[in-house]
Amino acid sequence: MTAQQQLYLVKPCGRLVRPVAPTRIPGRYLSHQEGLPKLPVPSLQQTCERYLAILEPIVDEEELSHTKELLAEFQKAGGVGERLQKGLERRARKTENWLSDWWLTTAYLDYRMPVVVHSSPGVVLPRLEFSDRQGQMRFAAKLIAGVLDFKTMIDNETLPVEYLGGKQLCMNQYYQVLSSCRIPGLKRDSVVNHAHRSRPPAHITVVHNFQFFVLDVYNSDGTPLTVDQLYMQLEKVWSSSLQTNKEPIGILTSNQRNSWGKAYNNLIKDKTNKDSVQAIQKSIFTVCLDAPMPCVSDELYRSRAAVQMLHGGGSRWNSGNRWFDKTLQFIIGEDGSCGLMYEHAPAEGPPIVSLIDHVVEYTKKSEMVRTPMVPLPMPLKLRFNITPEIKKDIEKAKQNMNIMVHDLDVKVIVFSHFGKNVPKTHKMSPDAFIQMGLQLAYYRMYQRCCATYESASLRMFKLGRTDTIRSCSIDSANFVKAMDDPSKQKIEKVTLLEKAVKAHRAYTDMAIHGQAIDRHLLGLKLQAIEDLTSMPEIFMDTSYAVANHYNLSTSQVPAKTDCVMCFGPVAPDGYGVCYNPMAEHINFAVSAFNSCNETNAAHMAQRLEEALLDMRMLLESTPKAKL
Repeated sequence: MTAQQQLYLVKPCGRLVRPVAPTRIPGRYLSHQEGLPKLPVPSLQQTCERYLAILEPIVDEEELSHTKELLAEFQKAGGVGERLQKGLERRARKTENWLSDWWLTTAYLDYRMPVVVHSSPGVVLPRLEFSDRQGQMRFAAKLIAGVLDFKTMIDNETLPVEYLGGKQLCMNQYYQVLSSCRIPGLKRDSVVNHAHRSRPPAHITVVHNFQFFVLDVYNSDGTPLTVDQLYMQLEKVWSSSLQTNKEPIGILTSNQRNSWGKAYNNLIKDKTNKDSVQAIQKSIFTVCLDAPMPCVSDELYRSRAAVQMLHGGGSRWNSGNRWFDKTLQFIIGEDGSCGLMYEHAPAEGPPIVSLIDHVVEYTKKSEMVRTPMVPLPMPLKLRFNITPEIKKDIEKAKQNMNIMVHDLDVKVIVFSHFGKNVPKTHKMSPDAFIQMGLQLAYYRMYQRCCATYESASLRMFKLGRTDTIRSCSIDSANFVKAMDDPSKQKIEKVTLLEKAVKAHRAYTDMAIHGQAIDRHLLGLKLQAIEDLTSMPEIFMDTSYAVANHYNLSTSQVPAKTDCVMCFGPVAPDGYGVCYNPMAEHINFAVSAFNSCNETNAAHMAQRLEEALLDMRMLLESTPKAKL
């Protein structure tokens, strides 16, 4: 299951001169990476104790007492737990990161659901002022130039190293997102990265009206094309793809992974198709020039833009205007909608958002570079030979996509009452405050607490990905139950809120320092599989299934840009909640499935808004609170 779910040869053409991508300057990145600590393996006793603590608010007493017995057996001296723990510690000594390869495989490459909705997040950027194709092309040209500007920092290894709590972070993910692509397999996918080849790619792919083009983005001397040059090339792409009746070959990438793996093998038997597919896979990134989506009110615009970024709106709209396996796809609509989607296997949200912040700032600058008067070759249109069998695969993918589109319910809201400012005034962590708002909203809707996933970064460690912050705790449960209890005094409620926020902050701190429980438990389970021993009973236990059924899958993805990331739920009866807390407002994206009668994204968004306002009122109307 993915992090959201557990809570990533061009045909030669008549070119004048072969474009050259800049070379990387080796050294700086590597010397930084070498200094990073290795991900630790937490102690077995600590994880077992903390596991019991997170189960308390979500399982009944009988189940909890059964799990206690299983854990006591598991931890016996010389027992199965100790043996697996030693195996994990051995693995940690022998590898750069005991978790990263396992995580990539189990969370992403082995996961067989479609990447669309179930794995790949979308990002909605602020609506743009244009509403015609010239505006669309001009912005697309600036965006491409901005990404290439960011790429220069990656290639030169001059990206500023990021810090968290004074500690340097692993920068590896930045080197995985460009010139990379997921490749479907019959039982397991793979990821290919062409950035580190001796001749790295010098082209992007552009897709318009379901037709793919190779666009070289570097001049023969290795300098990137200017915005004006890119604009002229995009105009050529646009005027060469006016037909709207082309087969949407890209929609094949939205299918269930085994089905797509089978269709992929069939597709690339043909040499023309294989060359075209490889050109897409090798490209630095993809730009999707989308047709206008159905008009909606300003209030609903962000929610409609979110689904456009997540799945394209269905086969009638822009779902065929994608290559969903591509790590980075920037989406620019003729109607001013703008954003991107990314394939999750190579990276988490923060590096993607860092790239977005850079690109958005870049697009605001006026272009000062003089455009060389060099004739540029026509961008190469990629050809596909569609056999009756491929046509059948496309039709099936269209049907499946449209079912997913009808099933996904997304509500994006701008919570305008306050942002990070209010929790900070009360000396509370904004993230912990928002998470307690989510716990309260869920409890008010369902009168129970649920397993909650919040993504925590492990980038303090070499090749670190994520672990889980368990937002539902004994302390959060005490707070949400007391909040609407008329027998409780306000001061008591404030004390419980303060305690819940502090507990969340402490768990977050524990998680980012490699001391959370979820990846450790997964490691012990995978170690048992690797050792070919029988599966320990703690992993067959009902409590383990409940703990990993995330009715709330959440992620804070802060950005300087006023944007919001969005992703689908990870449980059929669950919610996906992503948020970007700004200084004075918070952007939320809430998703649910229409096929579940119990969930409703708009209701959850409304309850969340009410919960946050009630929490503020509680704090502000209780003057004695010393927070």
